[in-house]
Amino acid sequence: MAFRLLRQHLAGDRSPEGALRDAGAAESSSREGSALRGASAAESRSREGFALPDVGASAERVVDVVRDTAGIQAQVMSSAETAIWTRRRSTTRGEIHAALWEQRALVKTSAMRLTLHLIPAPDLPIYIAAMRPSSMATLQRWHTRVGAKPDHVRAMIDSVVEALADGPRTQQQLIARAKKNAAKGVRAWLDHAWSAVRPAVIEGAIVYGPPRGAAATFVRADAWLGRQPAVGVSEARAELLRRFLSAFGPATAHDFSKWSGIKTSDAKQVLEGLRAELAQVSVDGAPGWTRRADLKALTCSELDGSAVRLLGAFDSFLLAHATKAHLVAPRFYKRVYRPQGWISPVVLRGGTIIGVWSPKSVGKATMLTVELFARARPALRRAIEREAEQMGAFLGATCSARFR
Repeated sequence: MAFRLLRQHLAGDRSPEGALRDAGAAESSSREGSALRGASAAESRSREGFALPDVGASAERVVDVVRDTAGIQAQVMSSAETAIWTRRRSTTRGEIHAALWEQRALVKTSAMRLTLHLIPAPDLPIYIAAMRPSSMATLQRWHTRVGAKPDHVRAMIDSVVEALADGPRTQQQLIARAKKNAAKGVRAWLDHAWSAVRPAVIEGAIVYGPPRGAAATFVRADAWLGRQPAVGVSEARAELLRRFLSAFGPATAHDFSKWSGIKTSDAKQVLEGLRAELAQVSVDGAPGWTRRADLKALTCSELDGSAVRLLGAFDSFLLAHATKAHLVAPRFYKRVYRPQGWISPVVLRGGTIIGVWSPKSVGKATMLTVELFARARPALRRAIEREAEQMGAFLGATCSARFR
């Protein structure tokens, strides 16, 4: 767990000024290395063209955080912003927006599990190529139910790309334009507006552009980011597995499948093809795989069990593994992983979820209602209150915690 927290930039602040330590917690820390079995010594690996993070390295830029975490889920943009800030405390919202819409260092698109993510712009071809087959297969099943044929889908993609030749357009504008020239059978399908645009996103032909008020816009990927290089599916999936294990390892093929949305059989094939770069380990009796280049750091990682973090809704750290027993006690599982795919904001201490929280605007201030799963010592409450205050500085509003 310590290794994962380091890679996710969620390890505790060990500086004298760090305000994340629960003074009432035990001072002992555990070494993950004691739980590893059968792992040989590793040599560091450097791969031309792809940069993987150094364990414990601080993120100098917003894009570094997003790369190190193998993408930031962005179904709710405010949660994505919070996820970046949680990992890099000097981040401002303006800096995130600039990375997206001015510098174009980040890109917003559909990626793992057909959900919206922020990813480094140079990595777009990797994510698109890795996810396209499984994502299009999922869409095809839905297309069949609504009567959309493959040629309808192809025509829609071409229509969307053509409509964006002169700049960004909203989804509604794209659908309205496509209906003018669409065949009768396609018009009915176009009423399912998002599904009509989605194939072009999955193909990597278009990405999200700057918002217009509350409305999202789309832009051509080649116009926004430049011509995109072709990447083969096998190469892309191998690189995606490296990114996943670098951010969340040790993990299994099943974990990779659940995190990405790739079929388990395909995930196993990808892992098998990368065996020369991987080592099988056992963490608390459970088998998993990690990059050989990470073994030394993994065995030396120390968990600061008292470090407190407030993670927002849909935080990437909560989505990586198929089973969640290492994160939350079974009796509290449904407090975090709620119906219809909703994932609550949580209080994380060390590597364990100890409560949930929810924000509410009160005038110009923000109140965080915190529900801890067990009685908390005053020192822990103070650590959470300090986290809330720091979050307020990021949000540009007074932010305080209220305990229920």
